[in-house]
Amino acid sequence: MARKLTVAFQGEPGAFSEEAIWAYFGAAQVEPVPLPDFEAVFETLEKGQVDRAMIPIENSLFGSVHVNYDLLRAHAVSIVGELELRIRHHLLGLPGSRIKQIQRVYSHPQALGQCQAYLRTHLHHAEAIPAYDTAGAARMVAEMNDPKAAAIAGLRAAAKYGLEVLASGIESHPQNYTRFLVLARADIEPPKGPPGTMKTSIVFALRENVPGALFKSLAVFALRDLDLYKIESRPLVGMPGSYLFYLDVAGSVHEQAVQRALDHLAEVAAFVRVLGSYPRGRRVD
Repeated sequence: MARKLTVAFQGEPGAFSEEAIWAYFGAAQVEPVPLPDFEAVFETLEKGQVDRAMIPIENSLFGSVHVNYDLLRAHAVSIVGELELRIRHHLLGLPGSRIKQIQRVYSHPQALGQCQAYLRTHLHHAEAIPAYDTAGAARMVAEMNDPKAAAIAGLRAAAKYGLEVLASGIESHPQNYTRFLVLARADIEPPKGPPGTMKTSIVFALRENVPGALFKSLAVFALRDLDLYKIESRPLVGMPGSYLFYLDVAGSVHEQAVQRALDHLAEVAAFVRVLGSYPRGRRVD
């Protein structure tokens, strides 16, 4: 029997990241490896203790997971795939609990943010308490055995920890998707794909913060008719007022137009690093 691919994720069994692993790889192909925090996920992958990692990078309601942008730059890993997963949040409590009893709601800060409209409307009397993971919050509530406590998590977590669904679909908008990245060690060869199916993620810093510097950097892609899917800025640690820029650009490093754009960018930027070239991800509902 072939060895299953080991895939690290942050959180407890039943987390949405684990669901993303099943959706991307197929349950028969992988062995999810739960870890307590994102730093541990990156370090475990970088050391070769797992084959792959799955991390959330942005949510359509609550924005980017900034810590993972920082960790992508800090560790020798490479993006090799992506997936958009529909996130359905549920209010979970002990069997027999009632919503009017709930005084404390535990969940990951991203999940609390994605459900803030429901919390304001239906649980304004309850305290929202951040936890390190949605499934971890469900586990905490089960272990507390307190009918006044509830968690926001998915159905897998409810089944895993024996909780009851008190309210379903409590996210602030039904079009609630989280984009996940599949990571491998940095020494892996970038996957290839037909033109029009690939994207490349990079990070770069400007040589100096002067008028037109960012425009000139982005122009290297416009000159070659390369679409930009996203641009994200993050502060450059130790240099107040300076920023790193993360870009997702259409195409692969194996394509001449992308390679020439990156060469051109290297001439005008302080540094450029390719974080990965990978197939554009599918959306899973």
